[in-house]
Amino acid sequence: MKEYMLIFRNKLQENNAQPTAEQMQAMLSQWQSWIKGIAAKGNYSGTNRLTTEGKVLSSSNVVKDGPFAEAKEVVGGYLVVKTGSLESAVDIAKECPIFNYGGEVEVRSVLPINYDVNSESFLAGLQ
Repeated sequence: MKEYMLIFRNKLQENNAQPTAEQMQAMLSQWQSWIKGIAAKGNYSGTNRLTTEGKVLSSSNVVKDGPFAEAKEVVGGYLVVKTGSLESAVDIAKECPIFNYGGEVEVRSVLPINYDVNSESFLAGLQ
């Protein structure tokens, strides 16, 4: 099986409206149910939610605060699934609760790095 990353994107709310505690609990329950279903089928590999704390580094060695408020969308998290094809990863993504809130899911194939990072051949390749 191959791994695919599902990247969750949301549009930023212009009015900074925050969901109520009840709405947050309902959303959390939907996400938990969806992820448990993926795991029950043996397709779950890992997930994390991203916070707003971070920095952006450029190739010119400049470090800026980020993510930026002027962005139109924010990456809120990701999930890695194991499945046989891109099409089946897309089918898994189609059930994502983010669509209930106007979000998007980007599905990307993960290219494994089959090197032992401590091996001489890997270290030689970095020089």
